[in-house]
Amino acid sequence: MRTLGPRSVAVLTVASLLGLAMFLWPLLVRVPEGTVRVDPPFILLALLPLVVLVVVAEMSENGIDSKALAMLGVLTAINAALRSLGAGTAGIEVVFFMLILSGRVFGPGFGYLLGCTSLFASALLTSGVGPWLPFQMMASAWIGLGAGLLPRRVTGRAEIAMLVGYGIVCAYLFGALMNMSSWPFVAGIAVPGHEGSLSYVPGDSVLENLHRFGIYTLLTSTGGWDTGRAITNSIAIVLLGPAVLATLRRAARRARYGPIAAQPVGPTLDP
Repeated sequence: MRTLGPRSVAVLTVASLLGLAMFLWPLLVRVPEGTVRVDPPFILLALLPLVVLVVVAEMSENGIDSKALAMLGVLTAINAALRSLGAGTAGIEVVFFMLILSGRVFGPGFGYLLGCTSLFASALLTSGVGPWLPFQMMASAWIGLGAGLLPRRVTGRAEIAMLVGYGIVCAYLFGALMNMSSWPFVAGIAVPGHEGSLSYVPGDSVLENLHRFGIYTLLTSTGGWDTGRAITNSIAIVLLGPAVLATLRRAARRARYGPIAAQPVGPTLDP
């Protein structure tokens, strides 16, 4: 696993903060009373691809070499092909288990980039390009980043159990984040026995909007799509995780991806 330098950490932090603002802008914006429509800050959507390019450039300068880029291309193609098998239908999403395992082996920076490139390539492959794509790319990038930051000393069955738990958490967080990206534009969702609707109210307090959003997510996503995604991640990691981890680690060693041990300086004698 490659470690990140201070500059790369700073760039990843800025990119993640910008992405977080892109998701949470409805809770942060303040509007005058009586406002019935609030347009999202589309400047964030325009800046995100630029930030991703800056991240790629920074990582290339501080740890991502030609071998890592080749590995990134191969895994991106694999993930794009895997996503076309389900693409989230009924919660069946097989792209995330490979992203989690790759981030685990190659590190947080590689996992971040793989999350972005995998969702972008799969969108092109499945004609899934739309306003939701930047949100999907950022959420997936965080999944790969987090997988690379998991404790390194955990091995064997404990490692698989840890990755399964992480995959379950990611399944629900991904669903919640994607719901947040579309929730402000959902109009008038009424629930029997519940006063009012579950729609976003511009200018309302953060707690009240979060309360409505929590109920909205539970009713529309958590019990179905997100749970299906969690089950898919768990089964894939349990059944394929050990073999895929071994293959990726073997490939990393052969490509000498990661810190290279210092070589002796000066003449040496053959034994």
